[in-house]
Amino acid sequence: MKQQLFTIESNRKLAPGVFEMRLAGDLSEITAPGQFVNLRLEGRYLRRPISVCDAENGILTLIYKVVGAGTEQMSAMQPGTVLDILTGLGNGYDLTLSGEHPVLLGGGAGVPPMYLLAKKLLAEGKRVTAILGFNTASEIFYEEEFHALGCETIVTTVDGSYGTKGFVTNALPEAYSYFYTCGPEPMLKAVCRFTNTSGQLSFEKRMGCGFGACMGCTCKTLTGNKRICKEGPVMKKEEIVWED
Repeated sequence: MKQQLFTIESNRKLAPGVFEMRLAGDLSEITAPGQFVNLRLEGRYLRRPISVCDAENGILTLIYKVVGAGTEQMSAMQPGTVLDILTGLGNGYDLTLSGEHPVLLGGGAGVPPMYLLAKKLLAEGKRVTAILGFNTASEIFYEEEFHALGCETIVTTVDGSYGTKGFVTNALPEAYSYFYTCGPEPMLKAVCRFTNTSGQLSFEKRMGCGFGACMGCTCKTLTGNKRICKEGPVMKKEEIVWED
């Protein structure tokens, strides 16, 4: 973990309530896709944890959804603004387990970390299928960006207004070697139920400190409760204990 300053290069709207922020700064602590950063916002007591969408050539890309006062404040920030950011948080995805044809399933705000993961897997010569899930057509973002990487890209919408009707699990290919996923907990639980391989899940939880001190973000595993911000956010399918 490293505390450092980043400067906003751009902050644009992608979809209703969804923004992409690009910041210039030191990326040396970001070592794996699936990690997150923690932003300090003026006048806010708690930092805001945001997953890393991309980190390349000195530019950190974050995609965030406006869900409260903090992210609303972020959406109004202009280029040139300097932010205090903790980087290198969380464990990230393990690429060594992917096999030759991994499938990536992202739901809504869980789509961004799939982008850097797809980029890394493609660079290793893997065949990547990315399934991006949204509620409706107006919420879709980054479909073309995944296409441009070279992924087989499938979009699902719950209401059927675009792409495959239903959830990300409705678009699973017949054969794949491994899965990676990020999204709301009911989606993660469904992915575990409907997949026939091992895989890794990135959990979305409200966090206090963001680096393991407060124990405010935990999930139940076979070896006891684990902190999403410290031992996670990525967990293996086989270690999760789902509660009804």
